[in-house]
Amino acid sequence: MTLSSITDRVPKWERGTRFGLCVFGLMLSVYALHVEVSRERDPEYRAMCDLAQSVSCSKVFTSRWGRGFGLVQLFLPKDSVLNQPNSVVGILFYMLQLALGQSASSRAALFLVLSSWVSIAGSLYLAGVLVLVLGDFCLVCISTYLVNFALLYTNLKRRVGLERGKEKTG
Repeated sequence: MTLSSITDRVPKWERGTRFGLCVFGLMLSVYALHVEVSRERDPEYRAMCDLAQSVSCSKVFTSRWGRGFGLVQLFLPKDSVLNQPNSVVGILFYMLQLALGQSASSRAALFLVLSSWVSIAGSLYLAGVLVLVLGDFCLVCISTYLVNFALLYTNLKRRVGLERGKEKTG
């Protein structure tokens, strides 16, 4: 069986869906980074996603949990190069998802699924912080969490399809 027949087992919608989700995730992450940088430069900056006192993405992005998931600064200095905005991690994640999604490798598919599970863990953690600690509703954050769940579903479908393709060739 050829590589083409193996990838035929992957749902037809997977590639376009991945592209759309990753582009949307990248746009959200770039916007989040823009808001954070703008707010740091000008504390009076008002983002489009700041709709009310308790619906404020800039409040969330500039909080302790907006960098290094609020965890890095527990172990390293606040200004450590490893204490990056969460949006930078998001940008890297979505670029990696896009790049690895081009491969028909079962290893790449496994990494896509594993990295998606990590993104889900991060999303659940940050959603908990959002609700329980910050008491805020962040439209950009919630949208990002939804993209991450959709990417997990897409990656699981891809992996199952590739595995079925390998079984048929073996």
